[in-house]
Amino acid sequence: MTDTPDLVAGIETLEGQLAEARASITRRFIGQERVVDLTLSALLCGGHGLLVGLPGLGKTRLVETLSTVMGLQGNRVQFTPDLMPADILGSEVLETGVDGSRAFKFIPGPVFCQLLMADEINRASPRTQSALLQAMQERQVTVAGENRVLAAPFHVLATQNPIEQEGTYPLPEAQLDRFLVQIDVPYPDRATERDILLATTGGEEDEAHAVFTAEGLLAAQNLLRRMPVGEGVMELILDLVRAFRPEDPSASDKVREVVAWGPGPRAAQALMLTVRARALLQGRLAPSTEDVLAMAQPVLIHRMALNFSARARGDSLSDLIAEGAQAAAHSRAAA
Repeated sequence: MTDTPDLVAGIETLEGQLAEARASITRRFIGQERVVDLTLSALLCGGHGLLVGLPGLGKTRLVETLSTVMGLQGNRVQFTPDLMPADILGSEVLETGVDGSRAFKFIPGPVFCQLLMADEINRASPRTQSALLQAMQERQVTVAGENRVLAAPFHVLATQNPIEQEGTYPLPEAQLDRFLVQIDVPYPDRATERDILLATTGGEEDEAHAVFTAEGLLAAQNLLRRMPVGEGVMELILDLVRAFRPEDPSASDKVREVVAWGPGPRAAQALMLTVRARALLQGRLAPSTEDVLAMAQPVLIHRMALNFSARARGDSLSDLIAEGAQAAAHSRAAA
């Protein structure tokens, strides 16, 4: 890929829009710039995001604000054990006309939107979770034997509580792999929490405003895919993903010892897209190796699993990814 004047001009214009969008979001979702950047990256790449954090950390507020700023029609579904697939996808009902005739009419479910918030997705049964899997991967759903295409763009931002697992159904690996990134939402620090108190308990709150439209976001997604990625960055992505597969010759002894299964090709695809998004959000025309290191954990952590022995010892998947990313970067630099 090579730069052209039109591409450079388009990227510079998009960088200005993203700066405005980011500023509008962070006025309502205070002090969590990394979370905002990762969520914006998921949308810019045309993917889905899994928000992992305790209740009360502003995940719903973030998604609602994103819906406004990005100009997307948003819906929210609270996942519960009794939620049925038809509650998400919609269903056909028998309707009687004024002339007495009867016909089936399709009533669309909340999935027919542009930004779906799937709140506490792991509280729904596997049957209901699987109803969302086709929508996430194929951007269409099958109801009563008919394929129904979803709106474009279509994104899912799902939330998950990392602590309370009673009464939950862990997402299957195939569905986890459909999420472009896992976004961990931490507690705010003291100064940030003070700012939150001042901003949200007064008479007025900052309101978000639209910066993008749905068409503008689609154009941004197309532009992002045209951004150049250097050979060194691409090789580092391949080194990194393959190094976490226990059966790969490049895997370290530690990876072979502790990793049950590693990331597939979709992880490399996700890194190729998200490093471009990170570069855009930081006002750069092309990604660097630093972008690969920064995006390694959110892209890989939900696409890998430790084996039983490693979990029993309390080994950390986050630490393993950080160590592996640094080792891959040093090895690539020395090559």
